[in-house]
Amino acid sequence: MNFWQPKSKTIETDAELVMKYRTSHDTKYVGELFTRYTTLVFGICMKYLKDEDSSKDAVMQIFENLISLLKRHQVENFKPWLHTLSRNHCLMELRKKGSLVELKEDFGGETQQSDMELDAFFHLETKEGKEKLLNGLEKAMTGLKEEQKLCIELFYLKDKSYTDIVEITGYDIKQVKSYIQNGKRNLKIILEQNAR
Repeated sequence: MNFWQPKSKTIETDAELVMKYRTSHDTKYVGELFTRYTTLVFGICMKYLKDEDSSKDAVMQIFENLISLLKRHQVENFKPWLHTLSRNHCLMELRKKGSLVELKEDFGGETQQSDMELDAFFHLETKEGKEKLLNGLEKAMTGLKEEQKLCIELFYLKDKSYTDIVEITGYDIKQVKSYIQNGKRNLKIILEQNAR
């Protein structure tokens, strides 16, 4: 045995870093996640915000939010969760500015983790077309069951996580996921019928 052989440094998984942060609240673990995913988050922000300075600010805000969010939420798959969190942050920024430019990407696209499967309805390029679509979406939502409507509004429009929705509604996690999935499917059917 060679005692002089340096020990190989074990690289911790995202899940291990999240768990260590949740138990210790030591921000160095969030710092490690920040180092791993800064480029990814910046890329997502640039895709939506189209501005380098705004994207840099958004990256910092997202990672500041992680410090409190990771204490409250049980995150099993960090990278897709971070992707969704980053996308939602950017969409909230766009909504604050009153921008409808990126609406079609709010609900779908091949890179989205929580794809709303309504891509065909979001390929309108004009602001007027998107506003008309939003009105149609609101009307279509009235055709959903109350549970589905509530969960979809909380998840997509109020930017709430599954855990938040469980706390707000009292439904269990399986019910929340089911209501969102079935609600998406029913919404697509209603929109297709209305488009005819």
